Amino acid sequence: MIEARHLRVLRAVAATGSFSAAGRELGCTQPAVSQQMKALENSVGTPLLVRTGREMRLTQAGEALVRHAAGILAGLTAAEEEVAAIAGLRAGRVRLVSFPSGSSTLVPTALAALRAAHPGTRVSLEEAEPPASVGLLREGDCDVALAFRYEGAAGAEEWDDLVVRPLLSDRLVALVPERHRLAGARSVAIGELAQEPWIAGCPRCRGQLVEVCAAAGFTPRIDFATDDYPAVVGLVGAGLGVAVLPQLAVESVRPRGVRTVTLEPAVRREIVALTLPDLAQVPAVSATLDQLARAAVR
Repeated sequence: MIEARHLRVLRAVAATGSFSAAGRELGCTQPAVSQQMKALENSVGTPLLVRTGREMRLTQAGEALVRHAAGILAGLTAAEEEVAAIAGLRAGRVRLVSFPSGSSTLVPTALAALRAAHPGTRVSLEEAEPPASVGLLREGDCDVALAFRYEGAAGAEEWDDLVVRPLLSDRLVALVPERHRLAGARSVAIGELAQEPWIAGCPRCRGQLVEVCAAAGFTPRIDFATDDYPAVVGLVGAGLGVAVLPQLAVESVRPRGVRTVTLEPAVRREIVALTLPDLAQVPAVSATLDQLARAAVR
């Protein structure tokens, strides 16, 4: 294996013509230069220098290696500088995947703060619901996944192999039309909505809704289902049914024509930022996690 330090010594010998002169240029002794040249020749398996009088002359192999050494050492220097920039957060890239209501509430604040603090760090954003987003993280297709899981949900996803940064506990609220009989209530038990038509959200939220209703002794009549939270709010506002959404999702839209009512007993989902253990040590990833945590403070 050719070592960069040996290439630097070879270039110095080629430029100065002797081991002693190369040693003076590099700040080391003549025997040290000789020893490193012997190690380099052993690595490549052929002589690189021949002595002619008081000077050292490159062999054909030595000339070829010196010719390539300039590019190799320049590339190594560039790599060292780039790594130093990334480590110092003067550069870097983070691939973030988030579920939609997180993208419209937590992510903008976090990324704005990250850009202000570290303008050289670039973050890309894609949307995906868990568990798809978590799968992207495990497969190496993103660096940070904003995800959620419902407290006490059957078959709750395990994240034991990941670094989990808790962000907030997001409580579900009931949405009813503004002229609904329960529009002025301070809180509502989900069983009081058993006879209502329902508008359901994303598949995971839909499954949680069915579980919560089953625990209350009824099966919801789902007339409409959509992954689009503004559409859910619009359907409720038009008087076409009721819905249950996470508070964070309600924050992401302008709820016109609807009233939000506290749901009892409380149903919450845990919002987290996930990354892989090795990625958690990368400065740009760590800084992104920190900003997401700050943006989640309510």
